[in-house]
Formats: sequence, C-alpha cells, structure tokens
Amino acid sequence: MLFGTALLGAALLINAPTVLEPKTDVLYMKNGDKMTCEIKTMNAGALYVSLDYVDGTISVEWSRVARLESTRLFIVKLVDGTVYTGRMSILPEEGTDSVLVRLVQLDGTSVAFDKSQIAGLGGTSDKFWGRLNGDVTSGFGYSKGNNSTTYNFSSAVNYPRARWSASLFLNSNLSSSDGTTTSTRNQFGLGASKLLRWNTWFYSGAFSGLQSTEQSITFQGSVSGGIGKYFKDTSTLKISMTGGAAYQATTYTSDISGNSEDVIAALIAGRLSYVKFKKTSLSVNANVLPALNDLGRFYFNANASYFVKLFGAVNWNLSFYGNWDTQPPAGSSGSDYGFNSGLSWTFGNE
Repeated sequence: MLFGTALLGAALLINAPTVLEPKTDVLYMKNGDKMTCEIKTMNAGALYVSLDYVDGTISVEWSRVARLESTRLFIVKLVDGTVYTGRMSILPEEGTDSVLVRLVQLDGTSVAFDKSQIAGLGGTSDKFWGRLNGDVTSGFGYSKGNNSTTYNFSSAVNYPRARWSASLFLNSNLSSSDGTTTSTRNQFGLGASKLLRWNTWFYSGAFSGLQSTEQSITFQGSVSGGIGKYFKDTSTLKISMTGGAAYQATTYTSDISGNSEDVIAALIAGRLSYVKFKKTSLSVNANVLPALNDLGRFYFNANASYFVKLFGAVNWNLSFYGNWDTQPPAGSSGSDYGFNSGLSWTFGNE
C-alpha cells in the first residue's frame, strides 16, 4: 500500500508540468469556428483536446478539422503503418477538396500527405517526462459482518516513441477477513517493442514478477522475447500476436515440496485494445507458455481492464487478473484469479 501511494505521488509530479503548460495549438473547423487548445490524441475519428476554461478533455470530430497550427511535437501514424515524429500543420490544398498535412521531422526533413491517411496521432515532447502516458487506479472495500477488508491498486505507464515504445505496469491486491489467512497478490511487468522495417511486424521483450499467496508463490520471475505482428492497427482497434520463448523461475513457500522450479517455455501472446468514441476503452493481454522442459505442462496468464469515462481525467475501472498452472507442485493451487473495480485517473497525452 505504501508503494502504491508513492507511485501515485510520483505520477502526480510527472503530470504537474503538463497541467501548467499554456494551450498553444489552434484548430480551425470547416464551419469557421476557431479554438486555442492542447491536442491530446486522435482516436476513433475524434480529436481529443483540452481547453483552459474546460474541466478535462473534449472531443472534436476529426473529419471536420480544416486547419491546424501548432509548434508542439506529435507522433503520427498513417494507415499503411508508417510512423513519424515532428511538428505538424494542416492546411486545405488550394483548388482541391484535399486537406494536406505537412510534418517537419526531428532531423529537419519534411513530409507531406493527405489528412485522410492519418490513422492516429498523439502529442509528445522533447523532454522525457512530457512523453509519459498512463493511469492510476485504486479501490477499497469493507464489510462489518466478518470484518472483511479488500484493497487493490494498479498503475500502467507507457513511453511511446516513433518506432518503439516501453511500458510498465503493476497491480496489488489484498483481502482479509476474520478466521482466514490474509491473501495478497502483487504483480509487475516491464516491456518494450520496436517496429521492424515491415511496419506491421515488431520484436518485443519483457520481464515480469509475481507474488501470490493463493498459489503459494513467494516470487516468480519471467523473461521473454519474440516476434509479433499487428493484424489490426487502427485508431479504434488494435490486435496483435507474438511468438517467441520465455524463461521462468519460481520460488514457492517453504511448505511446498521441491520449493523452486526453472522452466523454459515457448511464448504465445495476444494483445487487444478497443476504444469506443468518447465513452469506453477495453484492453486485454493474454500469454500462453507451453513448458519445453516439462512437456504437457502449460502456464497461462491474463490481465484485462475496462474503463468508463466519468468526468475530466477520472474513470471507473473494472479489471480482471488471472494466473494458471496445469501441473502445480503438490500443496500449491493451480490458479489465482479475480475481479477488481475502482476509480482511475489518467495522465499524459491521452
């Protein structure tokens, strides 16, 4: 709990500079309206912006944007998978119905393309802290009947760049009640991926750790890597699969026979994220690890989060976690899973 509070404080410090930055992006709409704002991201056909006099963000229909003036950095992804980082302007092309995007990259070279070719964009920065996006979620419950207490904390931070990204996540759960042993589960993961020369292919690597009272796991560390492909990569829906290999070392509590194991496994990973205009988002991550040095044994883990926007940067969150082992050691449970809900706060260019 102390660690969760510390991370929340760190996240607030990270976001503080972005809150104070002046709004300098200027949008001109096709009907003649003009607004000075800060562009956050473009998803599901909507451009999300913040205004000095509006709490939170508002969404603007992307197809109705006629011009854009900005001195800020953006990461821009096209429908063919090409990704650019640079300063962008949007102007109607004289004599045609087209709207032209001109983007000056960090090396000084410029590119131009039609606005309809943009699949998604997001604000970034030339400073490290200004590039971070993420969320912090927490929930708490109490029941007098059996003096039952539940607590959960989770956070995810993403660091996107033009052709690569890194991410960090953690979640912590505690459940206690009279007459039972307090149950805890703590999990963290650090991952990175980079696009290959074929824009729908990437390679990735990850390290994760798990502690679970339910499965008698003192610590389980995993290192994995592989090659992946985006089967769908739009501003609304992203689906990818990764194949590779993993090494997993597990230490069980002292009352488990043979209380440590090392496993070499194949890796099959799936990722899905979906955004519904203005209201909700869903993310699902699932990994299957067939053991290669213990044939017939499979590990499976999954994490899923569903967000519903409430107001400003505050959302309601429902999340699921699960971890399974088809052949656990004697005295250990083969599964640990559960649901959590709580309020979450988002920060960064989202």
